[in-house]
Amino acid sequence: MQIHKHEVIIVGAGGAGLMAALYASKNGADVAVVSKLYPTRSHTGAAQGGIGAALGNLDEDQPIYHAYDTVKGGDYLADQNAALVLAEGAVEAVIELEHMGLPFDRTPDGKISQRRFGGHTRAFGKELVRRACHAADRTGHMILQTLYQNCIKQNVNFFDEFQVVDLILRDGAAVGVVAVQLATGDFHIFHGKAIIFASGGWGRCWSVTSNAHSMTGDGAAIALRRGIPMEDMEFFQFHPTGIYKMGILITEGVRGEGGVLINNKGERFMERYAPSVKDLASRDVVSRAIYDEIKAGNGIKGKDYVYLDVRPETVNRYFAEEGRKERIDAATVEKKLPDILDFCRTYLGIDPVREPMPIQPTAHYAMGGIPTNVDAEVLADAAGTVVRGLYAAGETACVSVHGANRLGTNSLVDLIVFGRISGIKAAQYVKTAEWQELPADAGKEIQAEFKRIRASKGKTKPYELRKAMQHTMMDNVGVYRTDATISKAIEDLKELRHRFLTDISIDDQGNRFNTDLMEAWELGCLLDLATVTALSARNRTESRGAHSRDDYPQRDDANWMVHTFIHQEGSAQEPSYRIDTSRKVDTSLAEKDERFVAKKRVY
Repeated sequence: MQIHKHEVIIVGAGGAGLMAALYASKNGADVAVVSKLYPTRSHTGAAQGGIGAALGNLDEDQPIYHAYDTVKGGDYLADQNAALVLAEGAVEAVIELEHMGLPFDRTPDGKISQRRFGGHTRAFGKELVRRACHAADRTGHMILQTLYQNCIKQNVNFFDEFQVVDLILRDGAAVGVVAVQLATGDFHIFHGKAIIFASGGWGRCWSVTSNAHSMTGDGAAIALRRGIPMEDMEFFQFHPTGIYKMGILITEGVRGEGGVLINNKGERFMERYAPSVKDLASRDVVSRAIYDEIKAGNGIKGKDYVYLDVRPETVNRYFAEEGRKERIDAATVEKKLPDILDFCRTYLGIDPVREPMPIQPTAHYAMGGIPTNVDAEVLADAAGTVVRGLYAAGETACVSVHGANRLGTNSLVDLIVFGRISGIKAAQYVKTAEWQELPADAGKEIQAEFKRIRASKGKTKPYELRKAMQHTMMDNVGVYRTDATISKAIEDLKELRHRFLTDISIDDQGNRFNTDLMEAWELGCLLDLATVTALSARNRTESRGAHSRDDYPQRDDANWMVHTFIHQEGSAQEPSYRIDTSRKVDTSLAEKDERFVAKKRVY
């Protein structure tokens, strides 16, 4: 195997990976970014509506208000020290992105424009605030382009279309990763002093998802197999507005511009569920409301979807009823939401300026993941033991800044703030860390696994198992769960995993761009992550944020203000799992300010 030697190895070239690369490089480290995709195809580019920062350009705002909304939005499971780091870091990070060349929309006086987003308020929940800085409805795309250009300027080393498939540890420290070069099928070792995982989420565990086909949780699954626990995996966000049956995201920015949710009776039903902020309640609240409307028979034409309506005549009617002076017209909608209009016209044959959009909740974002502290250092256990030389940032990491439910715009804030921190901390670490030798058997185990998949002569194609996994997760570990449904998913996943190990076959035996082989390996990652998600969900006997149990409908602060750490143990063939809930939620802000104390979440 060819060996590449760089001080800092970054896995993933989305926003978090590029931010980490930029800052590790600026701080003197020799950096390599290893990515299964060309960087500007990373999933950060799908983020549409905006990045939150308390700039106060259009409304009075402060970072402490942003921190409060993050804690409340996370149903009080967010670590409050991390929420404050996020909110305070957001202001500097957004201004810095502007200085790098990011083309934000502007106010008439030339400042960065901001729009309303769900759950973002001022004065500790007093009223909605315009906090989401945006570049039309393609903010994530602009962030990716800006960061990639600056990394090229900084001479960062890129290894594009190299898919990382294993983590190399030695004496409790990270020393490298193993990757497959997709163009050749060859295995490569990347030897480093520090490794940063920024490899994204795993929405492809579910059948209806906003996530790209590539979002298979590779980094998290690799870490899990190498003894790193996963934190808070039961919390996976369902975004309320995905295109019906397709899952393609309709940004919250549509509702931020005045769009409303309508049921079969023509009612703006969010007035019943969140009378104060209505359609801009937090995402878990809105998703449950949509499911409740459908369950009550109020889906459009009796089906499992409702309408999202941004037609100017509808929006202006509600603006007038609320006493708001704003008005919109077709030209405003075209200017502010061009990509959304294009999606709907292309995929649905619907023009949102003239017709409402059919939407349903879609699996969207992992609040859980590889556990880290606020310095982006990966934790080996609930006690907070740091894995030397190993860092994580972005969706694959759990700081935990999002708690039980992430606020819109905070994903982009997370990857910019903690991506930057991870790069700085890794660069500092490698200045004093010694090079560790690679283990003699580095890469041998994963090569054997790929050989097993190639040689398997079973009757089942991997896509059949993937489809079955996605449906059992959607049906049983979706917006609503019970012990019975989660247990069914666990049994289904156990059987699917057995079949993955004993009864699969692939058609392509070639080496170049063998997507058949890579998708089979990715299926193993998804099955591992789906399993720990279901086990964590069954263990948490309460409802909190995105984890809603019909059999335990109330939040239980007395017993469950704790994080879930789940360890995978035993062999790859017969894994066992251990759950540790000894790590308590950080409540450092509540200890100084009673407004941060956990209370019933009302919008």
